[in-house]
Order: sequence, then C-alpha cells, then structure tokens
Amino acid sequence: MTLLVRDFLPADAEAWVRVRRAALPYMVTTPEGVLGDLASAHPDRRLRLLVAEQDGELIGTAQVGIAHESPKPGQGFCNPYVRPDRVGRGAGSLLLRRGEEHLADAGATEVYSWVLDEPSNRAFAEKRGYAPRRAAHFLRLDLANGQLPPLPDPPAGVGLLSGADFEDDPRPLFEADAEVTADEPSDVTAEFGDYEDWLATTWRRPGFDRALTTVVTVDGQVAAFSAAETDGRTRYWSAMTGTRRAYRGRGLAKLAKCDSLHRSRAAGFTDAYTGNDAGNGPMLAVNRWFGYEVCATEVRHVRSLG
Repeated sequence: MTLLVRDFLPADAEAWVRVRRAALPYMVTTPEGVLGDLASAHPDRRLRLLVAEQDGELIGTAQVGIAHESPKPGQGFCNPYVRPDRVGRGAGSLLLRRGEEHLADAGATEVYSWVLDEPSNRAFAEKRGYAPRRAAHFLRLDLANGQLPPLPDPPAGVGLLSGADFEDDPRPLFEADAEVTADEPSDVTAEFGDYEDWLATTWRRPGFDRALTTVVTVDGQVAAFSAAETDGRTRYWSAMTGTRRAYRGRGLAKLAKCDSLHRSRAAGFTDAYTGNDAGNGPMLAVNRWFGYEVCATEVRHVRSLG
C-alpha cells in the first residue's frame, strides 16, 4: 500500500472535512471554511495544509504554520489528524515530519501541537520529543433536547445587538475581540492589531454567523460578545465569548452567550459546541450553568526545533 503526503488541493476539501469530523467530531468544520482559511491566511502565518493519501484515499490532514500574532517569535504549530480507522499506518508520523520541515524552513524554533488526551495519542507525541503543556476541554450542549436557562431582561443601560447590526462598521467588534483575545489563558499568547487581516479571517470567514453572534452594549459601547460559527445545518460553535476589561464582573458574557444560544436554538441548530482552556474557571462555570458537558480533552504539546 502506497502512502504519501502532499499539499492540499481545493478538490480535497470534502475529504478533508470527512477526516476531521471523524478524528475530531467536536469541531465545526466545513469545506468552505477550509478553503476560506487557506485563501485568507496572512503571509506571515506561512500556513500550509498537508494531506496523507493511501492508495488514492485521503486518510489524514495537518494544519501547519507560524503563530504570527504572538509577541514571541519563532512559535509554530502542526496539528495532524488521522482517520480513526486508519491509524497505525505511518500517516501521522509522516504528516508531522513534513510539517516540522516546513516550520524549520519558516524559521520556527518551537512546534506546538494539540493532542487528544488519550494514552495512544500522548504516547505518540512523547515518543517524538513533545512535552505536555496546557490542557483544554471540548464541551457539548444538546440544544434540541436540553433546557436552556431563560433569557434575563437586560439591566438599565444594557442593550442586546447582533453582529449583523455592525455591518456598516465592525471595528468596535474588532477592538473588543483584540482585547479579550489578549487576556485569554494560553501558552501561545496572541496580540493582534491588523484590522484588515481580522476582517478577512474572522468577519468574512465562511461559517461566521453574524445574525447569531450577540453583542452586549453598555450605554451604547460594546462591552461583551459571544461569536457564533455554524455549519449551516445543525452544528453551532461558540468561537469566542468575552467581556472587555472595564465591564467585567457584571455577568455580561453570560448574558451574551445566553442570547446567542436562544437565537441558535430558534434557528434550528441542535448541537452546540465550544472549547475552554482547562484553567479558565470562570468560563467553564458559565458553560456548566448552561448545561454544557465536557466531551473530550486535548493537551497542547511542544517540541524545540534544533
């Protein structure tokens, strides 16, 4: 049986999604999203998509690139995934090796990789010199059969808008997203200030649902938000929920997410997913309040490139 790793082609988009959904069913992945991410990637990200192919069948994928928004230079990422019924055939090793070669050429000194918290996956990473770092949880909420908390009435001076209300000028959402992202717990920090890049990779990203994204305002100013992505059918993903520093401690993130979840259920979405750093106690508590349950855990691993 012939195994090869090559660059992703647009014609691979459907097969890419099948592999990712089989290996990581907790993410909202669509062919349009894969193609859009590749087309809109910032040049400094050096994004490369790799596929593993065996006898003409696509069985593995990898996203490889540089964390160009991090204030620390030289941080790369390589996230290989192999279809569960095709593991143990060398595809993961070959994807990882090709990814590391690309990152070394791009000037990376460290490679970060998300690894599902299962014995075989952790052993795979550690055997190849990767050391565990922070953990993160995937969480799922049954929107079709679960009971959402009722949507509270906003306090005086607090308004509820959707992302679609910012069509003419999304910059206030960009500023809120940048502030919240900078404070998100992670071992690879991000500080972004490129508005045009944000428009291309977030605001115009296929799957980003402006109508289901909720924005909380206080006295007319953006204070908190809950960004929504969907597959256009049944799956809803909370891409980011947060509050600007000056407005924290008032329950505004919970209000934003509650409104977004109610809108999504009314729109017919049945499965809500999200992800949280394992050390992000406040957001985990909010999600437990909604009824989310942990469905899987990943551990970020890192290796130095010599």
